[in-house]
Amino acid sequence: MKMNTLGRTGVEVSEICLGTMTWGLQNTEAEGHAQMDYALDAGINFFDTAEMYAVPPSAETYGKTEEIIGTWFKKTGNRDKIVLASKVAGGGRPWVREGRGVDGPGVREAVENSLRRLQTDRIDLYQVHWPRRGHYHFEGAWDYNPYTQDKAAVLPNIEEVLEVMGELVTEGKILHFGLSNETAWGTMQYLRIAEQRGLPRVQSIQNEYNFLRRYYDLDLAELAFHEDVGLLAYSPLAAGALTGKYLGGALPEGTRGAIAGGMYRNNENTEPAIRAYMALAEEHGLDVNQMAIAFCLTKPFMTSVIIGATSMEQLKTDIGAADITLSDAVLDGIQQIFQRHARTI
Repeated sequence: MKMNTLGRTGVEVSEICLGTMTWGLQNTEAEGHAQMDYALDAGINFFDTAEMYAVPPSAETYGKTEEIIGTWFKKTGNRDKIVLASKVAGGGRPWVREGRGVDGPGVREAVENSLRRLQTDRIDLYQVHWPRRGHYHFEGAWDYNPYTQDKAAVLPNIEEVLEVMGELVTEGKILHFGLSNETAWGTMQYLRIAEQRGLPRVQSIQNEYNFLRRYYDLDLAELAFHEDVGLLAYSPLAAGALTGKYLGGALPEGTRGAIAGGMYRNNENTEPAIRAYMALAEEHGLDVNQMAIAFCLTKPFMTSVIIGATSMEQLKTDIGAADITLSDAVLDGIQQIFQRHARTI
């Protein structure tokens, strides 16, 4: 398993990161433990979670995934073998700090509770799950709407969050700081304020990246190059849509789409793209899942690709993508499809 450096930390993380958000809803504790055992044996040293997990989020499943990781740490004693990432949830969920957005007191409260659930004394990479302002992630927006935020409150909020992150780093409760579902402008504000005030530097951004959503290829890619803020790519399979299992509106029993009541990535625009990628994989004798993950791994701004699976068969397939080298013909085919279907959602 190839290792990459996390930002400017000197910490080496596996290019495949084990995502955990199905544990506690789609997966049992025993299944989560088995996935961690297998991933560690396969050379993966990087696990990602969040206080909000399992997903789809609910008051009943809030924190369950961290608890499962915590019992594995206690059972195996493998905490020191893992680079552990978690996240503080943003606003909008009434069962998480009454639904308020990320702020200084909320960050501290979230960290303390996550440490308890995870049964550890520190979190290696702590991330803001989504900004406290309007942004294009999750909504599938076609443009930027500045009227969804209080402009005067944005920078003071960033500074407040960074101050508490600095306190937590000093206390040893978190080691490094990262962002998620963030934009280039937001990331640069965090970097600027951190440099001016000697506060923790952004080391990574966890954003969606896959055949259907490649926003990072534009301004964020340049930011990553100059500022060493690499991508932790989530949903490399577009939440499972690239497997084709949701084509035609299908919602197979037990899938996240069935549990959530639908998949936002499956519509009249996405289906032609998904079918084209599936056909390209078949033409070259590739598994479409492995082709999608292997493509992510070719990007120069990629620090790690986060995979998630509900079965051991899926997990083994996804991890196996690290051993796949895509030919020029495959890469050209991917680019041609993307240019025909650049905006699918």
